[in-house]
Amino acid sequence: MESVDAQLNRSRIIANWLIYASIILGIALLAQLYSLVPPWLFYSVLAGWIAYLIVGIAVALRKSVAYPLSLVLAVLTLTVSLPQPEHYMFGLSIASLTFITGSMLQVAVIMSVGRLLVLKHRGQVVQRSG
Repeated sequence: MESVDAQLNRSRIIANWLIYASIILGIALLAQLYSLVPPWLFYSVLAGWIAYLIVGIAVALRKSVAYPLSLVLAVLTLTVSLPQPEHYMFGLSIASLTFITGSMLQVAVIMSVGRLLVLKHRGQVVQRSG
């Protein structure tokens, strides 16, 4: 059976790469949105992307606060974007593929970071009781 430390390390690597992928996909989203939306909306999305970038830097620096923050940003991203009917009106286009990919990526971030946080908690409980 795999140790909690090995599971934790693997989960951290997966979560990190999903967070980095979200940042990279955000660049594509920003490039597409620039000509499609009003300036206020573009700058709102840009602010969210900058927040994600800061979290990505915190992840790279191994700051523990990065994971709960990435979870909050992923949930906020889905909460804001999924209810918007405009996101579904693109048909099969680059914009719709970016939206679908981004949504799936946010769900993956939520799942992987959630697993990582549970494993961290489990590891702390085992260390305290051992």
